[in-house]
Amino acid sequence: MMKNLLSVLLIFSMSVVTDETKDIAYIYSYDNTNQIVMNIEAALARAQASQGIIPEWAAEEITKKAEVRYMPKTEVDAENEFVRHRLVSRLNVWKRSLDNGAEEYLHYGATTVDIFDTVLVLQIKASLGILIDDLIEIENLLLKLTKDNIETYMAGRTIGQHALPITFGKKTSTWLAENRRNIERLKAVEEKINRSVILKGAVGTYLGLGPKGIETELLMSQELGLGTPYIADWHGVRDVFAEYALTLALISKSFGRIGDELTLLQMTEIGETLENLGFKAIGSSTMPHKKNPRGPGNLVNFSRIIPRQSEIILDDMVNSFERDQPRSDETLKDISITAELMTNTAIRLLNELEVNKDVMRKNLNITNGLILSQRVTYFLADIIGKDTAESMIHDIAMKAIAENISLSDAIKNDKIASQYFTDQDLKNLLDPETYIGLAIEQVEIIINQIESNRLD
Repeated sequence: MMKNLLSVLLIFSMSVVTDETKDIAYIYSYDNTNQIVMNIEAALARAQASQGIIPEWAAEEITKKAEVRYMPKTEVDAENEFVRHRLVSRLNVWKRSLDNGAEEYLHYGATTVDIFDTVLVLQIKASLGILIDDLIEIENLLLKLTKDNIETYMAGRTIGQHALPITFGKKTSTWLAENRRNIERLKAVEEKINRSVILKGAVGTYLGLGPKGIETELLMSQELGLGTPYIADWHGVRDVFAEYALTLALISKSFGRIGDELTLLQMTEIGETLENLGFKAIGSSTMPHKKNPRGPGNLVNFSRIIPRQSEIILDDMVNSFERDQPRSDETLKDISITAELMTNTAIRLLNELEVNKDVMRKNLNITNGLILSQRVTYFLADIIGKDTAESMIHDIAMKAIAENISLSDAIKNDKIASQYFTDQDLKNLLDPETYIGLAIEQVEIIINQIESNRLD
């Protein structure tokens, strides 16, 4: 009977820390942090009661009163003026609401840092749920973008120059595949977070928790909906938090690359994509014609901010002796909030993105056929040899550039080269839509792989 009652009470008290608001800032808010503290303390009490360490009635009372309304900020702040301790001030206020002496069993044998480390574990877990959902939404948008543009022909560029023809779908398929890898990375971190509930005492040996300390930690973790905790004390190690932060830094670079690319593609001289902000959107307070790419620029900025935040959390791994005083709480909060701002920006950008297919096709021909010089070279190599063909077509290409004529005309004007090509040969060779390698097959495979992974 008591177990069923406690389960109902747990579901009620845990509802505050769900990601239903889709707002990571809320997860780390003052009231929600306090609610998580109460959830953890209640879970500890139930775990101890199930082993006969504290009375069941005390665990029931603690769970019943594990509501943030019993820990008002004004009272906590006033209490903290006297005790100057972040947890004791909270617990002292909460104890005032507990009846029948249950306050004697609150926070029984635990230590402050374990409670707040577990708070961070639950906050990161909730953050991961939101971020993974966001990346899946981005995956949906990238799947559509890639499918819609699998045969949208454009110039492939290397080192800022036209190189060979590709399709826009080929370009976005790299974003799609990278995003899927980022989803898997976050899921891998989530598995470690699920094992990171910590209740090991002041020096990590379970002192204060009694001979059933290991079992109590496991039961508490299960009460919180998480897995089997790592047996090794990680409070002074903090590698899982660092991995979380570094994974966000890596993901930020993925979005930074997309932002940089879309900024360049929206340049006046290129104009192949457009972030459509609407007719009334203002690009500049002094230049009415401006259509500045805001989302892409923000993604680039996030790719600079998040790695800097991750460095602080990484530095938190260096601690003295068994347990030091690592405090990256605020930075973990900041990096999580910034990461959600980044994913929200990406979602909005992809929803507003316009692909200018006609401009892509026009730009593909801007070099007057030179983008297909490799194809012409390979054709000629079968006749006169690769090295000779490369040298000949290089000289012809340089002449075409100098004289501002097409590659086709430059070949026809060359007495030696012209004898190897018919007009039909040149027409066929200089059709960019028939020289994209295995791009379409490649993209189709990527799409199939992504869709298969989503079903697993």
